[in-house]
Amino acid sequence: MIREPASRSSVLPTTRFDAIVQSLGDAPNLDSALYGIAKDVRNVFRVDICLLYLSDPAQQGLQRLMASDGLDAHAGPPLPHAFADALANLVAERSEPVNLCDSQALPAHRSGNCQGYLGVPVMHQSALLGVLVVQKKAKYRFSESELASLATLAAQIAGGIKLAEARSSISASAAGDQAAAPFFEGVIGAPGIANGTGHVVYSREKLEQVPDRPVTDIEAEIADFQAAVGQVAQELDRIAEEQGAGLMPEDRTLFRAYAMIARSDELKTSTLAGIRNGNWAAGALRDSIREHARYFEAMNDPYLRERADDIRDIGRALLNALKARDPVEERYPARTILVGEDLSALDLAAVKGGRLVAVISGHGSRLSHLAILARSMGIPAIMGLADTLPLASLDGKSLIVDGYRGRLYVEPDASLQREFRNLAARERRLSKKLRHLREQTAQTSDGFRVPLYTNAGLLSDLNPSLAAGSEGIGLYRTEFPFMVRDSFPTEEEQYLLYRQVLETFHPRPVTLRTLDIGGDKPLSYFPVKETNPFLGWRGIRISLDHPEMFLTQIRAMLRANRGLNNLNLLLPMISRVEDLDEALVLIQRAQQQLEQEGLSITRPLVGAMIEVPSAVYVVEALARRVDFLSVGTNDLIQYLLAVDRNNERVARWFDALHPAVIQALLRIIRAGRRSGTPVSVCGEAAGDPAVALLLIGMGVSSLSLSAGDLPRIKWAIHSFSRQRARHLLRQSLKLEQASAIRALLTQALRDAGLNALVHPGNRG
Repeated sequence: MIREPASRSSVLPTTRFDAIVQSLGDAPNLDSALYGIAKDVRNVFRVDICLLYLSDPAQQGLQRLMASDGLDAHAGPPLPHAFADALANLVAERSEPVNLCDSQALPAHRSGNCQGYLGVPVMHQSALLGVLVVQKKAKYRFSESELASLATLAAQIAGGIKLAEARSSISASAAGDQAAAPFFEGVIGAPGIANGTGHVVYSREKLEQVPDRPVTDIEAEIADFQAAVGQVAQELDRIAEEQGAGLMPEDRTLFRAYAMIARSDELKTSTLAGIRNGNWAAGALRDSIREHARYFEAMNDPYLRERADDIRDIGRALLNALKARDPVEERYPARTILVGEDLSALDLAAVKGGRLVAVISGHGSRLSHLAILARSMGIPAIMGLADTLPLASLDGKSLIVDGYRGRLYVEPDASLQREFRNLAARERRLSKKLRHLREQTAQTSDGFRVPLYTNAGLLSDLNPSLAAGSEGIGLYRTEFPFMVRDSFPTEEEQYLLYRQVLETFHPRPVTLRTLDIGGDKPLSYFPVKETNPFLGWRGIRISLDHPEMFLTQIRAMLRANRGLNNLNLLLPMISRVEDLDEALVLIQRAQQQLEQEGLSITRPLVGAMIEVPSAVYVVEALARRVDFLSVGTNDLIQYLLAVDRNNERVARWFDALHPAVIQALLRIIRAGRRSGTPVSVCGEAAGDPAVALLLIGMGVSSLSLSAGDLPRIKWAIHSFSRQRARHLLRQSLKLEQASAIRALLTQALRDAGLNALVHPGNRG
């Protein structure tokens, strides 16, 4: 009789899943990680055997047994090898669980019967990574709750297995044990090719981000660690004593216990050993904390297992103290490839002297502000590698960044380095070839004129824009100067900044966008905490709720425009007519205030951004109220397609050539033409040659793009007629898939001799 485990779901120890995932992340290599999973899963699920298969690319994805626990070496496996492998391949082929018992499909085997079999696929980012199998020798049918638990665990360990694979591959490459340099694919952030040395920026709060770094002065490193231990332990003692009256006895005991852990001989001994082996104090501490935490996590007692978190808390406190003791400025390599989980604009700005050549970010997409900043600086960037690659392992490694494909090569050999040097030289030749277009206007072969402006957010963006032949600033993001301060800038401070921008480009037009904070652009001194910030209090909504801030900014802009008269004023996040009307009243009030103060003010052109779906459907009413419209494609595509533009997991769903996006752009441009209101398109889509062709066909008034994209887009405009662009638009409107539209436009670019625009880094 087959036993039905009716009560198993209530006692299944799924609370230990986190410990399995944590130990997987701590494993030094792939073999260790896989064996640890097999051992832990067998114990947690109380089964006789656990098997872990991985897909073998060399064998067309067939499953290869990589780790096992519970197989009896003397009696042989409970299933014939061929049949066990066939079952694993069945799970892989179906990409769904297989749950069998002996009465259904499992043949008897002379070395022992397998009476219960459960296999689940291990998926990572929609790709099959392997198969996780548990077996029982007694007659048994796995319950639905057990199946669900094993499938849940398989989903949780997938990312860890991928990271362990990467860690092993990098180690093998560094040791010369791998024929070809491993490469890892992320999200394309900014185009270009660069080679250099990885430099990891890590958070004080995250011990797992700490990289290994060699040290020359071991005694100084030991002294720093011992001082950090003394500082942390003393602080914990002080809290226990000074706060004693306000703490429960058990809380005082906890702080004293923390102090004892920080001073413990075991922790100090293992960390000092790591330092003496040549690792810096932070890296040695990371390994020591990991080792001690794993020791507690392996215990059966739940109370003792939870002490692993206490160990990590102590580790973070010691790391904080260590980092605070090192006031020396980071020593960046001559060709720095900056690496971090969540890099900021300040991290990029910290690399001085032209040393920064590329950026690798664990999170984000090509529409993240970090990627946009990298493009404006003309350096390649790859985003979204946190789930694919242990970033801390890149510190000090030789790297090649292929920003065209979104590929990162680690420890490349001489042949690969030579190949990419040739590609970089080809890219430089193309840039040089396009310099002759700098002074030429952008117009099609049949005379359709398309002014090209650039996007900017920092004063350092202005000179590259001028060098690229920009006809003006189509979008200046005024929030960046707000983000690097610890308080709101005064009217005078804003006036000086805006005046400098306007003077630099005079007489060319400059479009200053009013403050657009919220969403992914918070101000530390003006915290806005929301469950869904992208659909919350941001852009013009904050400005209208704080008219004093808005009036200050408008006054500064109007003052800066005096005597120059090249200011265009742009209002972001307009979703309804009422908001636009209210903002226009405030702009008029600011002008009247200045005139009452005796200043002569010329009213600038005022525009509205079309970047939310509601604005698309009231665009005619908006167009009647303003002097121009500016389509913010980054946000418009995000909201139309319900895709967070900063989330690397959904980056493949963000597509400017989605038929819905094309229809929205066409609707906006046609509405502008009917009302006589110019329509500019800004955002990263404007720098995509394929999208630019369709916009020309629609009759766009101007484009605003990154300075690095401008020469290539001008080349594309010169290479097509307006008639040809209209024909491509008509063909695109008949297609239902973005991939088909992309293929159509890509072929058109190739036919026009613009293969370098399709893929400048093409090795074909």
